[in-house]
Amino acid sequence: MADKKIRIVIAKPGLDGHDRGAKVVARALRDAGMEVIYLGLQQTPEDIVNSAIQEDVDFVGVSSLAGAHMTHFSRVLELLRENKAEDIMVVGGGIIPEEDKSQLLKAGVSALFDPGAETDEIVRILRELHTRKVSV
Repeated sequence: MADKKIRIVIAKPGLDGHDRGAKVVARALRDAGMEVIYLGLQQTPEDIVNSAIQEDVDFVGVSSLAGAHMTHFSRVLELLRENKAEDIMVVGGGIIPEEDKSQLLKAGVSALFDPGAETDEIVRILRELHTRKVSV
């Protein structure tokens, strides 16, 4: 199982139209050998979770710059639980205030990245999370 290629869905929920960062991260993950399914802009949490389950991914990556992060992340986590897909880890990035980050991490988000996060660091953290997951 440790040799399994990491698979991740990356999406922009809601009306946020700024996807440059999500595309940069998607490319960096792909270049690092991960399988990336980029869903693009204006996805609903339902679309994101359905795609994640259909694609049998390890991670859902949610990018949020429009201030609706608490709603979108919470709904993605809720839908994963409802679909008995809690083994899919949720990670994300964007403009998220510190107090909201702690709430999201407590709710079950595995990692959050600020704008400008080094892509090498994102790759390292996802690999570390995946290694912990397959070791359990």
